[in-house]
Amino acid sequence: MRLELMTAVFPGISIAVPAALVYRRAEPYAVYLHTDIDTDETVTWVFARDLLATGLHTWAGMGDVSVYPGPGDARIVYISLACGDETAVLRARSGPVRAFLQQTQCLVPLGLEHEHIDLDTAARRLLDPPPPRP
Repeated sequence: MRLELMTAVFPGISIAVPAALVYRRAEPYAVYLHTDIDTDETVTWVFARDLLATGLHTWAGMGDVSVYPGPGDARIVYISLACGDETAVLRARSGPVRAFLQQTQCLVPLGLEHEHIDLDTAARRLLDPPPPRP
């Protein structure tokens, strides 16, 4: 799902950040946030779906990714992404984020993620030797 994100570059000056949220049934606990800002390549962040859902109502996340609602405004959600000493705080309308989460629940309801994990394939990936390099 395409998502309109904004980030403040200076007080009072915001720029749009092209982004997309992606969910895959094969990885039921994760959501992907693909962003394209000032780079030739897409930057992808992977974090927990329940972190995104919780962040619509209250502060969620520690470390590299945090999600939290706008102060006194349930129509805004902030996504904070940290890498080393750098942090980007992105602002989105909460409606599209809620719609995205509803779509993910049609694929895998919250709380039933464990029923959609293929443990045999995951174990094989861990135990198989890596393919030879060309």
